[in-house]
Amino acid sequence: MPEARPAARVEIDAPLEIVWAVMMDIGAYGEWNPFCYRADCVVPPKAGDPIKLYVRWANGKTQTSPERISLVEPPYDDHGTSRATLAYVYEGLPAKLGLVKGRRLQSLSQVPGGPTVYDTVEEFSGPLVALAGPDRVADGFTRHADALKLRAESLV
Repeated sequence: MPEARPAARVEIDAPLEIVWAVMMDIGAYGEWNPFCYRADCVVPPKAGDPIKLYVRWANGKTQTSPERISLVEPPYDDHGTSRATLAYVYEGLPAKLGLVKGRRLQSLSQVPGGPTVYDTVEEFSGPLVALAGPDRVADGFTRHADALKLRAESLV
């Protein structure tokens, strides 16, 4: 079965708790996020909640993406490394038909004295993965990561 894993990574010169707070302030995405310029969900989000993402591709076209939050793991200590995770699963018609499945994972990690590392990946699978546009998703993730860095660092 075809698969794709568009991803992005950035180092952020801000404490993990600040980066996490920016990520969880879903209502403010329109102020800083060029890729996911709006998101509708319950605040604070928790596992099982629906979330509707409004994305803007590099060509300026927009699209909505119905998702369901699968994991909200607030900052915690993992043997001296701080970590946090937000994940959700794509629930659009292609997923319901088994044509394209997607799971997005956004994780943060920070060792003492180091930057916060933001990693994001979408795990796509299904016979129509190519139609999901893995390259344009990777571009959006990079724009999202870079904007997250700017927003969090501006708050330090």
